[in-house]
Amino acid sequence: MTDDELPAPAEVLPHRPPFLFVDSLQLLAPGERVEGFWHLTGDEWFFPGHFPDRPTLPGVLMLEALAQLGACAVLSDDRYQGKLPLFGGADRVKFRRQVVPGDRLDLAVTMDRLGSRAGRGSGVARVGDEIAAQANLTFVLVDA
Repeated sequence: MTDDELPAPAEVLPHRPPFLFVDSLQLLAPGERVEGFWHLTGDEWFFPGHFPDRPTLPGVLMLEALAQLGACAVLSDDRYQGKLPLFGGADRVKFRRQVVPGDRLDLAVTMDRLGSRAGRGSGVARVGDEIAAQANLTFVLVDA
């Protein structure tokens, strides 16, 4: 798909603000691979409390952003219409860089395995050329 043909994340995902952590898709190969980003403005609801004098994106929200992006690849595949991918787990998680207000978190997820009831993918979140987080993600599919 070209940039002109890519849907907005909210057209694919059931998530809505303040819990939608993907701003835009940049590449979408349904059921295979997806890339997008989340630009952190500093106005997000969690920064005042995490941490008051040093706002930092919580690592679990980086994982959630990767999971949401992966869900875009799954839900764009016609085989999974009427399904909802739920986070089933994460392993080999590494947090490598702090993410702060003003950063753009570039996200990429590759589906490693997709079945009728579950799947697995690997994701990487970057700020510029630096890896901020990486993980293997597992999800289960339920009826929406």
